[in-house]
Amino acid sequence: MLIMVTISPHIGKVSVLTLSPESPSAVLVLAHGAGAGMDHPFMSSLAEELRDLKIATLRYNFPFSENKKKRPDVPAVAEKTVHEIIVHAHEVFPKVPLFAGGKSFGGRMTSQLLSKNEMSFVKGLVFFGFPLHAPGKPSMDRGSHLKDVKVPMLFLQGTRDALAEWSLIEKVTSGLPKATLQKIDGGDHGFRQGKSYRTKELAAAAASWMGGHR
Repeated sequence: MLIMVTISPHIGKVSVLTLSPESPSAVLVLAHGAGAGMDHPFMSSLAEELRDLKIATLRYNFPFSENKKKRPDVPAVAEKTVHEIIVHAHEVFPKVPLFAGGKSFGGRMTSQLLSKNEMSFVKGLVFFGFPLHAPGKPSMDRGSHLKDVKVPMLFLQGTRDALAEWSLIEKVTSGLPKATLQKIDGGDHGFRQGKSYRTKELAAAAASWMGGHR
């Protein structure tokens, strides 16, 4: 089901697409990355795989994607968008365990929001490739806010991710008591597999982890 949700009078509305099995065991608010919107094949495939595992998803566009702009929104706008969509998801599925997260930029904006705002109904965060640093510029600075996140976190990371050197993402997550790092052997930042994506593997890992944190 596709609807429009108002983020604020100034920011405007964004598209939200819900894909749900008949009786979901959990719901995941799923944000897209900086390079593509909610309809990217990776996002669509991941949502379908999760649905087959009894996980509902709410995919949504950030304002920049909704308005067909290339430059990602500033953090304040992105985080406001994440907040409003999470609230909307809780209203739609008030009795279903709710998780949030997303691909790359979307996951990072979600964690930045949760590092500053406790949302008691959010059970945990799921990252499909956390973007720890820019390509070719190893750093851990983008992960500094994660210590302030109060809920459990799952990091699904490829060992060939150019935006998260493996030794660095290991170091970051090892210092977070609520973090689980799961290795996707040979995975790049896009989790590509030929002309498709490793979404079945990612969905299975995410569903299993969410099942233990409901």
